[in-house]
Amino acid sequence: MEDYLKAIFALVTRDEPTTTTHLAEHLGVSPPTVSAMLKRLADEDLVHRPDRYHAELTEHGTAHALTIVRRHRLIEQFLATVLDVPWDEVHGEAEVLEHALSDRLVERIDTYLGHPTHDPHGDPIPAPDRRHEESWTGSLAQAHPGDRFRVERISDRDSAALRYLGELGIRPGIVLEVIERSPFGGPLWVSLGTGRHGLGMALATIVHGRAG
Repeated sequence: MEDYLKAIFALVTRDEPTTTTHLAEHLGVSPPTVSAMLKRLADEDLVHRPDRYHAELTEHGTAHALTIVRRHRLIEQFLATVLDVPWDEVHGEAEVLEHALSDRLVERIDTYLGHPTHDPHGDPIPAPDRRHEESWTGSLAQAHPGDRFRVERISDRDSAALRYLGELGIRPGIVLEVIERSPFGGPLWVSLGTGRHGLGMALATIVHGRAG
């Protein structure tokens, strides 16, 4: 149930459809499995079904989703900061641990870390009182030559992509200079301290931030 609430939250905040089919793709399960779980969530007033194909979080469901997201991102930050787990591995580990840790232990982790506001990928960590704003700024793929692009957030869905970007030094807080966009779907060329690098659109699309 927690995985489904978190998945709906993730899709909504990315302006992606929360259809049965899309949720099935996101979670790696079959559409009938999604339909069965959504019925259960609706029965517990965690989701609203405007029609048979879509799901929306209720106020009750949103509160639960924020609790799960907070737990997940704090665990990621703990693993990266304290245990030095590579940033391309913390998501998968947190997926397992988030269901096992008590709320009390999660709050101890928060205190130990000094109440961090973001996880290693730049994702904002919801406050304990569930005050939270979740938004995605523009992607690097939309930047233009001559832009200075400050990286704020990188999608954690693809661990191999994260590993590669990390090797290049592209992480939240880094400022890139956009040099050139190759024609006919070619790479976007950027420079930073590690040199000049060509990023394909699949990579540039998962890097989010602000151009200035």
